[in-house]
Amino acid sequence: MRKLIASIALGMALLGLGGASLAQTTAASAPMAATAAAPAAVASGPVAAAPAPVANKGDVAWMIVATLLVILMTVPGLALFYGGLVRSKNMLSVLMQVMVTFSLIVVLWALYGYSLAFTEGNRFFGGFDRLFLKGLFDARAGTFAMAATFSKGVVIPELLYAAFQATFAGITCCLIVGAFAERMKFSAVLLFMVLWFTFSYVPIAHMVWFWMGPDAYTGKEVVEALNAKAGLVWQWGALDFAGGTVVHINAAVAGLVGAFLAGKRVGYGREAFVPHSLPLTMVGAALLWVGWFGFNAGSALEAGNSAVLAFMNTFTATAAAVLAWCLGETLMRGQASMLGAASGAVAGLVAITPAAGNVGLMGAIVIGFVAGFACLWGVNGLKRMLGADDSLDVFGVHGVGGIVGALLTGVFNNQALGGPGLVTDWVTASVGSNGIGAQLWIQLEAVLLTIVWSGIVAAIAYKIVDLTIGLRVSEEAEREGLDITSHGETAYSK
Repeated sequence: MRKLIASIALGMALLGLGGASLAQTTAASAPMAATAAAPAAVASGPVAAAPAPVANKGDVAWMIVATLLVILMTVPGLALFYGGLVRSKNMLSVLMQVMVTFSLIVVLWALYGYSLAFTEGNRFFGGFDRLFLKGLFDARAGTFAMAATFSKGVVIPELLYAAFQATFAGITCCLIVGAFAERMKFSAVLLFMVLWFTFSYVPIAHMVWFWMGPDAYTGKEVVEALNAKAGLVWQWGALDFAGGTVVHINAAVAGLVGAFLAGKRVGYGREAFVPHSLPLTMVGAALLWVGWFGFNAGSALEAGNSAVLAFMNTFTATAAAVLAWCLGETLMRGQASMLGAASGAVAGLVAITPAAGNVGLMGAIVIGFVAGFACLWGVNGLKRMLGADDSLDVFGVHGVGGIVGALLTGVFNNQALGGPGLVTDWVTASVGSNGIGAQLWIQLEAVLLTIVWSGIVAAIAYKIVDLTIGLRVSEEAEREGLDITSHGETAYSK
């Protein structure tokens, strides 16, 4: 594992040099991609005699609904999806880990995460201007700070934007839980989440999503300076509409590292580890699908055409992935399963996340079909190759699906393939396309950076946790079940 990380890190160092060179040579006029998140602060300063921008009530209403939908994805959606997949003696432990992790990250986000992710700092971290959400709301004046969207002159309350992004941070950390389910100490889970959130989620969110906003681009003379203030991956021009790198690959790599370092569950490979409630898993998957419309369509940050495109792409890509997974299972085993259909839905949702507003309608369906087959291989062939006990196939679905989606975004964004293209000049908001090969290379750089960064941070964080409080429960506690031994209660009365 150490050799693998070292090899990837060396390769990424070389890629980083190439990416830096690309950013420098194209900073003034290159298509800097409109990614999933707008900047935390209003991009442009006040203009003399010009009224302050006012948020549209329709945009505000939509973003409130989108934020609620992402909460629905996590608690109860992800919790029930994961809970149904584990054995009954560990049902409550998974629900507890998801709910408390989400709550922990929301608080950390308000304290310092939002500021470090979405304020101006350097290419890797933001600054401290919004610590404790300072400046978002003036209680005495009753005024709210405004945050930019992707349209010039269109804003939403920054406090609402901070809430929306808090749900992304929360669900990302909760995804990791599935990789080491049924064997990790509750206290170890929470300590790991604090470390990994701070040093992996926050900087990657800043690198991929932070930029100065469209209103800052008032003339060609300021473009180079403004681009230089953006996150590293945004400077490269990578496209990630709603979190293929920031959320799914980031979490999947951390989960895979945890599966390796925590070790296999007692009896793994010798005993049957079957889901105790597929109906609950199906309910969880359905809630994820519904909530994901807020996740993806909400990432447009306004109730406009981009949100509509992301909504429809999320709809069709997910359906295509369900069909692909079922077809793949039928070819492999002679029959399709409910677990497979639910897993296919999640695979499609994951893969379309970076592409939702960045590809055309048929491109989304292709991405869904490819992701269904790819993730089916991820939870079968790839899992055997890796040899890790990734309990609920976090890497097989979120890692493989996230990589597929991130790379194919670079293909199907092209206008020649029906994609919407990207903004090539933020001064005039003109739209065009990069060459497919060039954009695909940029997407690959973003994927590799995320894999290396998350993997190294996760390995260090797990080691710190292991040296301080220990990663795993005792063998006796694991055999009895974490519901009783960690929380003193059971999911079902006998």
